Amino acid sequence: MISQVSMTIVRQMMHTVKWERQLVSIRGSRGVGKTTLMRQYIRQKYGINAGEALYLVMDSMYFTNHTLLEVAERFHLVGGKHLFLDEVHKYPTWSKEVKEIIDLWPDLRITFTGSSLLQILNADADLSRRVLNYDMAGLSFREYLQFYKGIELPSYSLEEILSNADSICQKVCEACRPQALFEDYLRVGYYPFYDGDDQDYYSRIENVVSFIIDQEMTQFCGVEPAYTRKLKAMLLFLANNVPYDVSIAKLSSYLEINKTTVLSYLASMQKAELLNLLYTDKKSVTKMQKPDKVYLHNPNMHYALSSEEKIGTIRECFVVNQLSASHTVEYGKTQGDFKIDGKIILEVGGKDKTFDQIADIPDSYVLADSMEFPIGKKLPIWIVGFLY
Repeated sequence: MISQVSMTIVRQMMHTVKWERQLVSIRGSRGVGKTTLMRQYIRQKYGINAGEALYLVMDSMYFTNHTLLEVAERFHLVGGKHLFLDEVHKYPTWSKEVKEIIDLWPDLRITFTGSSLLQILNADADLSRRVLNYDMAGLSFREYLQFYKGIELPSYSLEEILSNADSICQKVCEACRPQALFEDYLRVGYYPFYDGDDQDYYSRIENVVSFIIDQEMTQFCGVEPAYTRKLKAMLLFLANNVPYDVSIAKLSSYLEINKTTVLSYLASMQKAELLNLLYTDKKSVTKMQKPDKVYLHNPNMHYALSSEEKIGTIRECFVVNQLSASHTVEYGKTQGDFKIDGKIILEVGGKDKTFDQIADIPDSYVLADSMEFPIGKKLPIWIVGFLY
């Protein structure tokens, strides 16, 4: 497995993870590339020969009659230094055994991947004080250019993007024509498994969605298997109605389940990276409060699940997806479309979008489609795809 992994393109996250820490977790939705990242690191650091590192797939048949603890003991005895556990959530007693391993052999390092729903704080053993958590997203627009087009460009902070958009756009436009590539990204660029066949790609996204609902949400969110069809029905309903001005009563009636259950399902689908829920004031959100706006998690999911292409919705979905990876995104309501980190106001639209709705508001910007260069505080929408 390690010898077969390609090292042609390595994501930037490889260089930000502190792999040498005793206990590291990499969480993310199915299909975003966690396994590839882990295998690439092993190959880069340890080569392809057995020795100091051991890579284990935790749903392997081997673990039907062996324990992780046994394997770790044998590995440590022969001089092993670093255990890599892939899909750790598929091994029922992983948290207890991982805690025991690091207590028994404190010189042994463990890195593991798991579902975005993996709740380390609520695991059977108290690992929260010791584990260093990383959350892995799908490809940004910048990474799509690197993966699929061979175009290497740096990432920028949001502050750099807003204050230095002219020179950033200049660099991007010298390397490529971003608008056409951005339109491709919205359709097929988020997951790193596109092979040129759109229909096959969307089928794989549907399979990812089904797996998350059928397997992970029943395991981690307490969803009864009998209700998974209703969850899929809710997702398809939302896919064809986003951005959804949320009516819990309407959803409850449509799905024939009570309002409390609808709210619980929406929260779980956000954790599973199927939806993004926006509130006007995230700090004061209560457990049973309805969101103000609902979006699908990423634009590619919209193309895969929705029966019609709504470009305005897709633009907003992109902005929420890219910014949510490292910023707080709130629904703007009366001031712009979105409020970022409680202070920056963003309005999203086509190339003719004006400042009318956010005139005289400090720290306000327009993100407009079909542009290559900024005009004052009106920036090309694709520039927020360079945040990671």
